[in-house]
Amino acid sequence: MKAIVFNEHGPIDVLKYQDIEEPALRAGQVRIAVRSCSLNYHDVFTRQGMPGIKVPLPGIPGCDCAGVVAEVADDVSDWSIGDRILVDPVTYHDGKMWMIGDTLWGAYAEFVVVQAEQLIALPDDISFDDASCLPVAYGTAHRMMLTRGEVDASDSVLILGASGGVGTSALLLAKMRGAFVIAAAGTDEKCDQLQALGADETINYTTTNFVKYCRERTGSLFAGGGYDVVVNFTGGDTWASSLRCVKLGGRLLTCGATAGFDPPTDLRFIWTAEMDIRGSNGWKRSDLDQLLELTRTGEFSPVIDSRVALEDGVAAHQALEERRFFGKIVINADASV
Repeated sequence: MKAIVFNEHGPIDVLKYQDIEEPALRAGQVRIAVRSCSLNYHDVFTRQGMPGIKVPLPGIPGCDCAGVVAEVADDVSDWSIGDRILVDPVTYHDGKMWMIGDTLWGAYAEFVVVQAEQLIALPDDISFDDASCLPVAYGTAHRMMLTRGEVDASDSVLILGASGGVGTSALLLAKMRGAFVIAAAGTDEKCDQLQALGADETINYTTTNFVKYCRERTGSLFAGGGYDVVVNFTGGDTWASSLRCVKLGGRLLTCGATAGFDPPTDLRFIWTAEMDIRGSNGWKRSDLDQLLELTRTGEFSPVIDSRVALEDGVAAHQALEERRFFGKIVINADASV
């Protein structure tokens, strides 16, 4: 099969578009002909190598996959060749958690092999492209914003890094609940795009200090200033500043640390504001089920920046790493079944 492969961890140059032998099909497994694979920054971490996580080499990135069943193991009876499916990237067996595009070969490929229990039936009225956007970024955002964050119409919500997959999803979900959303991004163009998606206010944080913006617009902490919810899933040098934007009794939501996992913090703001810091780790199947139904009914529509052929997957991965996108990048493949 054709795939985007890396034989060692390293910079973008280690990725190659090449032929590689398809993995064998074992008991309980299903082979999927990939139709759409949406990209996540997790793919960059997989390529670079992550401390404590053993990625099989050669490796294939790609956590998010929608496609068609191409082959089933003899003991699999619930699925048939030709079924349209979405893959839940995570599975648990042998006492461990496994994830495609991480500890297992992923979907930057014509085919991917998964456990049968990872499959979710995909209705005909949801496109492969839309479905492939849902698990990692959108499932994570759904759990962070609604399941854990309990965002509702009474909330003002500041979203940092709002232009990527998790960020745009967080914006859409918050607006779906009726919240007032302030979305922050790194360029005026992305701010314009966020406003077009429904953001009530935008902040270009390369030209505007978002803490100063918060104080000027809302007032001081004890005068009721700040936001009910601040969303920071990047960590790094924005973490401590985020604490200063949470209103008295508010909450800070986080589901990742793409800019650094050990930033300095300031405990004074945590206790003074009596804030809740709520972590959210990935998604549950119930989050994906709800997102699929919202997508099917048209209440929710994934934001897709671009679609590229599998053979152009390395260039798409580079655009992801350099953050030259808004929403999601999708790789398409069309191997025959």
